[in-house]
Amino acid sequence: HVVLCEDNLAKFKLPQAHVDRTLAHELVHAYDTCRAKVDWKNCLHIACSEVRAARLSGDCAFTAELNRRQLGFKAQGGACARRRAELSVAAHPHCADIAREAVERVFEPCFADKAPFVSKFD
Repeated sequence: HVVLCEDNLAKFKLPQAHVDRTLAHELVHAYDTCRAKVDWKNCLHIACSEVRAARLSGDCAFTAELNRRQLGFKAQGGACARRRAELSVAAHPHCADIAREAVERVFEPCFADKAPFVSKFD
């Protein structure tokens, strides 16, 4: 299930673009849960889904990165997906100590996996 609480959206005055990215990010996780049978207790599974969600949701779009003051240009999308995945994986208590290693181990194949948006990125 994906739940966005309207009262929180209003309370924090989130821009529509942020809401759209958040929903897309969570829908990537939902897709991964159905397609890949993600075990949300397995740090490698979590890392892969976080890499994919960061890449596919718009989390790493130029404007989103600019707003975060992350101003790299060369390979910035990959650097962003790696950074954001590490932060998300580290938020899981049982993965905090191995977040960077987990993301590194899965990064290449998971960053390359564009499903279900294959045509958008080809």
